[in-house]
Amino acid sequence: MLKSLLGQSAESRAAAFLQTRGLKLVARNWRSRFGEIDLIMQDDSTLVFVEVRLRSRSDFGGAAASVTPAKQKKLLATARQYLATLKTLPPCRFDVVALSGDDAPDWIRNAFDDMG
Repeated sequence: MLKSLLGQSAESRAAAFLQTRGLKLVARNWRSRFGEIDLIMQDDSTLVFVEVRLRSRSDFGGAAASVTPAKQKKLLATARQYLATLKTLPPCRFDVVALSGDDAPDWIRNAFDDMG
């Protein structure tokens, strides 16, 4: 329970951070049979799939390094499912917002390859 509350808090913090930078929230915790996308945001004409990572320690590379190739594959599959619900396909990218304690969020744009 505590872990899910921390996750929800981290997602809210990341969404607020991105909104102050001009992105608009489209969906939160969007699920498919492949997995879940924490945040889906709009950045001008680009649809942004955001993975939020919270780490209390930076061992093993910290929050950003925890988005493994296996996790990326799940995010890509889930994003494809989301895009299948749209009439037209917008440009897309995958971002990571890494949070550690009270430090400023680390926003990594184009954190990994897109649909190609």
